[in-house]
Amino acid sequence: MIRVLVTAFLWLLALMPAARAVEAGTSPWEINDQGRFRLISAVNAVGESGTVQLGLAFQLKPGWKIYWRSPGDAGFPPSIDWKGSDNLAEAVISWPAPHRFTVSNLETMGYKDEVVLPIVVRLNEANQPLSLKASVDYLTCDVLCVPRHGELALDLPAGPAEASPQAHLISRYLAQVPADGARQGLVLNSAEATESGGLRVVVSATPALAHPDLFVERADQMQFGRPKVRLEQGGRRAVFELMPVTGTGEGELVDKPITLTLVDGLRSMEADTAVTPAEKGPHLGKLFSMMFVALLGGFILNLMPCVLPVLSLKVLGLIGHGGAERQAIRAGFLASAAGIVTSFLLLAVVTSALKAAGAAVGWGVQFQQPLFLVLMVAVVTLFAANLFGFYEIPLPQWAAELGRGRGNPHSLAGHFATGAFATLLATPCSAPFLGTALGFALAHGSFEILVIFLLLGLGMALPYLAVAFWPQLAQRLPRPGQWMITARRLLGLVMVGTALWLLFVFFAEAGLQSALQVGGLMSLLLVVLAMGQRIIPIVRLGIILVLVLASVATSSGPVSHGPANAPLGLKAMWKPFDREVLGKYLADGKVVLVDVTAEWCITCQVNKAAVIYRGQVAARLASGQVIGMQADWTRPDDSIAAYLASFGRYGIPFNAVYGPGAPDGLPLAELLSEEAVLDAFEKARKPL
Repeated sequence: MIRVLVTAFLWLLALMPAARAVEAGTSPWEINDQGRFRLISAVNAVGESGTVQLGLAFQLKPGWKIYWRSPGDAGFPPSIDWKGSDNLAEAVISWPAPHRFTVSNLETMGYKDEVVLPIVVRLNEANQPLSLKASVDYLTCDVLCVPRHGELALDLPAGPAEASPQAHLISRYLAQVPADGARQGLVLNSAEATESGGLRVVVSATPALAHPDLFVERADQMQFGRPKVRLEQGGRRAVFELMPVTGTGEGELVDKPITLTLVDGLRSMEADTAVTPAEKGPHLGKLFSMMFVALLGGFILNLMPCVLPVLSLKVLGLIGHGGAERQAIRAGFLASAAGIVTSFLLLAVVTSALKAAGAAVGWGVQFQQPLFLVLMVAVVTLFAANLFGFYEIPLPQWAAELGRGRGNPHSLAGHFATGAFATLLATPCSAPFLGTALGFALAHGSFEILVIFLLLGLGMALPYLAVAFWPQLAQRLPRPGQWMITARRLLGLVMVGTALWLLFVFFAEAGLQSALQVGGLMSLLLVVLAMGQRIIPIVRLGIILVLVLASVATSSGPVSHGPANAPLGLKAMWKPFDREVLGKYLADGKVVLVDVTAEWCITCQVNKAAVIYRGQVAARLASGQVIGMQADWTRPDDSIAAYLASFGRYGIPFNAVYGPGAPDGLPLAELLSEEAVLDAFEKARKPL
């Protein structure tokens, strides 16, 4: 028995140096009834850099907590007095993202279970030993609060800075220290005072937020209660509303800068910012200015490449009134204008409902849905068949009586439908001023959305209203005759071209097989309609419905494809858009052109054909002087929608240039020019 005990004792003595080696780079634990704490180092020696990464490690018993740098309504954070240390010039503590604790209506912030507070130590002399003496004070609380004190000591010799066993633990908590949010996909949009004296903070996030919390700090110790959080756009946008605690701080909310810390699970962000003053009244001044911008943007939409597919509808609406009575002309064009405005109001209602439900909202996003595209192909095909004279759509008796004696008995309903349909086909792309108005509307509530969309509709309807006001513009055209039949057939060919364009967009989203199926069914639909009276009308209607439903059923999921509509020789110049990769390019001092595009965006393709794929812009992209990053929004993509929203944009085309002189990006106009793009390259290239 004695021999066994002696052997065990000798083994214990042999293992003691190994145990000491495992604890190298740490101080002894300071133990109390609530837990323990010690200093730890990420390296076993000081190395040559002149700085050392340390950590103050706490292990707390269940239920006990310590406090963050801003403890909240009670408590105080850990503090360290380094008096007596040798070769220590400075020690800076970092604070991992805190948790919120609510007890008896008191809001406090801190940590439970385990935490490491990272500490960067700067040496007076590099390559010389470091001797640390740390006098630590902190408060730990459960039901009761107990102040604690401890003396810690840690010595690091001179020598190579090899990683210690504690390096991984320190790194894990360093990763939890909030940064600017770029790597976490978090962007601070605004921090503004409210009319009630509170604070409203808006943050964008990609991927979506789950359970975010916000902590607000101010130098004069102004305290804020728990925020009310409203998640929008499926969690990709969060609105926080907070009220200052009465009796804390000095002066008004806008007097001093604040520090915001957002925490959502393991994601976090910290930002220093100034609070913008509250707007007086319900945004009336800005709303009135945006109403004018929306009216102008809606009018300019008539001139954008996006409306080329509906040009035939506009021409047909004009030539059909040649020689007609002024009353009939006025009624027809007012009906077209009513169709446009009604469609915009319906878009406003749908957009408000989607926004309230937390879905992503934007301009033209319906073209991202294969089902919508198939239905549009079918409707355009029916329009083309009507222009070819294959069939006429019978109206109810009340509608026929409404238009009788005013030129065409079907004019009012027909012109209303034409205006509504023209609106749907004209929404794939943005236009100058339109994006600004949309950004204002979608950043606010349903009232602003309704008003702005109404003005957009009135702006797009202005040409129709002008003819209604001056009907002699259409009255001077030749009277309908054989020439109009020829014109209708030519315009029918334009509508067939529109259907082919929509089919191409559908191909980009659903694949070749589905596109061929839909195209074949639509061709068969034209043949059936061309047979006219040879088929009993009821049977013909049944065949049409079957064909349309069959084409809808062919809608499938997304397909992968390369850069949107890029010529073969220029595809290699585009890199997929990624915010993290963009940050690396900027860190390397690169100039980057970001292009948000889609197959269904005609103006996007015009921009590329006229500017990006020509001249000096293409030369710089091809040579690598400028890095091209393309975000393809042909199909829905939450990260792209959030990126657009960070610029207050909700539609495309959108282009931005980044570089040393423009780290936050220079957004470009919807219609590009070579001069504007090259000028942005130069501004972004020069450091701030």
